[in-house]
Amino acid sequence: MSVCVLSLLLSLLSLESLAVSVGPSNSSSGLCTASDQCLQFQLVCRTHEYEVRRYSSSRWVSTDAEAYFLGVGAAMAFRRLYHYISGANKEGVTFEMTAPVLVEVPEEVKMWEPAIYTLSFLLPSAYQERPPTPTNEKLYFTEMPDMDVYVRSYGGWMLSITSRLHTHLLSRALTRAHAHFNHTHHYAVGYDSPLKLLNRHNEVWYVAEGEPVCGSNPTDAH
Repeated sequence: MSVCVLSLLLSLLSLESLAVSVGPSNSSSGLCTASDQCLQFQLVCRTHEYEVRRYSSSRWVSTDAEAYFLGVGAAMAFRRLYHYISGANKEGVTFEMTAPVLVEVPEEVKMWEPAIYTLSFLLPSAYQERPPTPTNEKLYFTEMPDMDVYVRSYGGWMLSITSRLHTHLLSRALTRAHAHFNHTHHYAVGYDSPLKLLNRHNEVWYVAEGEPVCGSNPTDAH
């Protein structure tokens, strides 16, 4: 097989991987009730304290915000990204929001210092390969690799205090299970419009390192 043919096959495989990582909301376990497209996953297992999910690689548009509180940083970054999907790009393209929205939260931050929060919007399947070019220099694209993720879900609003609580509970559960995960950061994950008042769904994610710990009774995969 020639080098050119092999390169073409690898490119096609990469495109296929990106395409299946984003799909219709009706195939994503009912999490994305307010969005037409959602990040797809395979459920590896579920315990009474967390889930393990497997995600394929995907592309996101991201921006950073410096703030003392998660909510403040997320609001600052959200406006930039919302302008981007509303046409503030060189092609003038507009598209609907997908779900979820990710906020990367650093773990080791001194109480008297602000943190750098990275907010990311998932790009729709049509723009996974060639996304519109941002006009705001503070926006950039992020490649999320294939990964296994430990997930804890909770309702209500993604406030700093509730996010910290559920992050602590997930971290403690994983420590008890002797699970290995990335301790440098976690993800605060939201699925709902800011206008939705009831039945909201939020999550905390830690990225697994090595084989995920599933407990003794794994569920069937999605």
